[in-house]
Amino acid sequence: MNVTIKSATTNDLPAILAIVNYSILHTTSNYNYDIQTIEIQKQWFTAKKTQNFPVIVAKINGQTIGYGTYGTFREKIGYQFTVEHSVYVSENYIGKGIGKLLLNELIQLAKTNGYHTMIGAIDADNSGSIAFHKKFGFKECGIIKEAGFKFGKWLDLLFMQLILID
Repeated sequence: MNVTIKSATTNDLPAILAIVNYSILHTTSNYNYDIQTIEIQKQWFTAKKTQNFPVIVAKINGQTIGYGTYGTFREKIGYQFTVEHSVYVSENYIGKGIGKLLLNELIQLAKTNGYHTMIGAIDADNSGSIAFHKKFGFKECGIIKEAGFKFGKWLDLLFMQLILID
């Protein structure tokens, strides 16, 4: 399986949209209820580019099978060196190392761009994502109880942190 990681283009947005919408409809990795539209995805992409935040994709044979990004953690100036990341992989490729490639690239980009801390906000019941992040050195740093509500139940939100500067 030959996977390429590259910067996303607008041509990748339909595939990114499909991955996002799957996560909305079927998982608690995304706390949205309503699926996105291509227009919303275009606005999201433009905002990321305008703010100089990366959007990267994983491709196999030209097909986009995953994406990753990071962005503002909080708006106040004191948080300017902290970013919150997202990594999503197509349901057919989960567990095949695609997320690892994407997160590794995001960490390298964040270091190169002078960020100090990367945050992951993870559903506290998502043991797979928690274990995945621990492999990269992320540490659990707090849980907000019943922070979200989806699929008829309250969801706890776990924050995990990676200090990027050695």
